[in-house]
Amino acid sequence: MTAQKSVLQLSVHEERIRRKAWKTVSRFSGVTSIAMDDKTGKMTVVGEVDVPVIVTKLRKICNTEIVSVEVVKPPEKKPEPAKPAPPKPAEIVAYPAVPMINPYQHYYSNPSSYYQPNFNSRVVVEEPNTCVIM
Repeated sequence: MTAQKSVLQLSVHEERIRRKAWKTVSRFSGVTSIAMDDKTGKMTVVGEVDVPVIVTKLRKICNTEIVSVEVVKPPEKKPEPAKPAPPKPAEIVAYPAVPMINPYQHYYSNPSSYYQPNFNSRVVVEEPNTCVIM
């Protein structure tokens, strides 16, 4: 559905009826703007709405007639002139970060005891075939 501009003639005699009519029209989905001339009693409704449904609802409040319904054309957009590209900021050269080999490296600390571990010892087995299958 396209946007429409509809002019409705309302017979409004009291402020209470005017407020009810305004509230009724504003509840419709698709209404973009509402304007009302109090001297002539004409209400202008702009939006993607079904005008006969609005008139049916307004006739429960006051006498309502459709004066005119027009299709609203969207305003034509002018092409924007090309903007010059902003100058590039100077590049910042940073030294590359050197990754740590092992960030969670555990340093062994000997527990204080009487016997210190001997890291240079070697175990020698004299039997050439130590595996036995039973």
